[in-house]
Amino acid sequence: MAGNRTFTMIKPDAVAAGNTGAITKLIEEAGFRIVAMKKTQLTKERAGQFYAVHKERGFYGELCAYMSSGSIVPMILEKDNAVEDFRKLIGATDPTKAAPGTIRNLFAKSIEANAIHGSDSDENAAIEGSFFFAGTEQF
Repeated sequence: MAGNRTFTMIKPDAVAAGNTGAITKLIEEAGFRIVAMKKTQLTKERAGQFYAVHKERGFYGELCAYMSSGSIVPMILEKDNAVEDFRKLIGATDPTKAAPGTIRNLFAKSIEANAIHGSDSDENAAIEGSFFFAGTEQF
């Protein structure tokens, strides 16, 4: 059975471009309820911890540098079938392949600077959400 929570993070490129409000509006208009949200900045070390699953991949260092280059907005979202529905809303990682009207189609600059992260499973949503938010911060 699909869960009702997912994790997302507006990435440094989209925050720096002033797109946080527009992205948040699209998320809410798609029926998601924001149960936790904050603006913060990762250190390279914290970015490395978050993306540890990619440590052996060639892009890991660049990813950690990018994700610690500016402010981010992590959020926990709630909706029935949250992970799957949110993956549809954000679109393909490559914005040139993202469906029209998806967040990445509208706001991403490139595959690397793709505006937003979305969890790929219920299990990862729980892990990623708890990386940024204590249980008392989730409403």
